[in-house]
Amino acid sequence: MGIKKRKPVTPTQRYQTYSDFSEITKRTPEKSLLTPLPRTGGRGNTGRITSRHRGGRHKRKYRIIDFKRDKFGILAKVISIEYDPNRSARIALLQYEDGEKRYILAPFGLQTGDEVTSGPGSPVKIGNTLPLREIPVGMEFHNLELQSGRGGVLIRSAGTSAQMLTKEEPYAHIKLSSGEVRLVSLDCLATLGKVSNPDHNRIVLGKAGRSRWLGRRPKVRGTTMNPVDHPMGGGEGKSKGHIPRSPTGIPAKGFRTRRKKLSDKYIVKRRK
Repeated sequence: MGIKKRKPVTPTQRYQTYSDFSEITKRTPEKSLLTPLPRTGGRGNTGRITSRHRGGRHKRKYRIIDFKRDKFGILAKVISIEYDPNRSARIALLQYEDGEKRYILAPFGLQTGDEVTSGPGSPVKIGNTLPLREIPVGMEFHNLELQSGRGGVLIRSAGTSAQMLTKEEPYAHIKLSSGEVRLVSLDCLATLGKVSNPDHNRIVLGKAGRSRWLGRRPKVRGTTMNPVDHPMGGGEGKSKGHIPRSPTGIPAKGFRTRRKKLSDKYIVKRRK
């Protein structure tokens, strides 16, 4: 698992980097766990753009990931570590003792042939899923549930992990990778270890075309637009008298956009 650099044969390749995919053991995905993934082009149900700078992209199939890990007490063997175009992390294909196959997020260090399990009483080792009350203090984990039985929703991107700080019935104090400390029920499940592919943030795309393959359309600066198109548009030449803000008028620097939520009471310490 590392980063490769291209020879600077062309200007676009001078700084371009890509993953060496050394941890990938299987090139073709499991057919039974694939489903079609329709493209929206950033448009909502009315046909209007609701998310800017999206469109194009290479064709993909969605890999169905088991975020719940609800087959308790049944051993599963890791058949392969695979690439998933829909996420930054690698995925692992498991085969359970009863013959069922499922994809999970691959933890860093998990290899083919390893055995994993989930549920209360599972051994404390990488890839196993346990309730927070059974995870030792100081241990790193990922794929964390916020509501018991709903499946993991936090800490799922490449190289991320959270840490168990302390336990106070009925909650655990969890430190997220953002620096936020949050209360989570001790009955919620989490998977031990940190997410695979930690070098993902070191990849340099190197050219505009590679962004287009990922479905990212060009961004245009607000200051170059007309006043009708953006709050920062207009003026003679390069004007600098605008307050940095989004197209909808929300200030861009230092302005907190989080609304009051019922879950605010579970945040012990805000992120930095």
